[in-house]
Amino acid sequence: MNSEAKIIISFLFKRSGKDKLTESEIYLPLSLELGWFTTKESREFVNYAIKQKLLIKKREFLVPSFSIENISIPVGFFPSKKTFTEEKKDVRERKGDVTNALVYLIAEKTNQDAKVIVKEIKDVVLEKSILFDVAALFVAKTYEIDITDHLQAVEDRIFTKNE
Repeated sequence: MNSEAKIIISFLFKRSGKDKLTESEIYLPLSLELGWFTTKESREFVNYAIKQKLLIKKREFLVPSFSIENISIPVGFFPSKKTFTEEKKDVRERKGDVTNALVYLIAEKTNQDAKVIVKEIKDVVLEKSILFDVAALFVAKTYEIDITDHLQAVEDRIFTKNE
C-alpha cells in the first residue's frame, strides 16, 4: 500500500513533468495552487518527506527516493494533514498564513482568480529575485491595495528562523 506522503510526492512530480523540483516547486503548489495545505503546512510536509527519506536533496533540488511511476493516485485524492504536521502552534500560525491571505486579498480586490495572482507574484519573484511574500506585497502595492495589516507578519516570516 502506498503511503499518503508518497502519493502526494508522486502527484506533484507527475503533474510538473519534471524529475527534480525545488522546495518552493513543491510547497507552493500544495498551498497556493491546489489549496491542500497552508504554506506552513506545505513546508512542514517537505521537511517531513526529507526526514523520512522520501525526498533526497541534490544541490538545490529535491528528487523522490522511490519510483513515482509505481504509485497510483486515487481519483479524487485529497490528503489529510495528520501524517506530517506538528502539533505545536506558533504565533505565525495563530495569526493565519500571510502568504495565502495576501494572494486572496489581491485576488478579491482585483476581481481576478487566485491562480492568476500567484503567477503574477511568481513572475515578480523571478524578475526581481525576491522572496514570494515580498513579491506579494509588491504586487498588492502595484494595485494600490492597503497592505499595512500584513507587513509585520511578512517581516516576522523573513526574520524568524524557519523551523
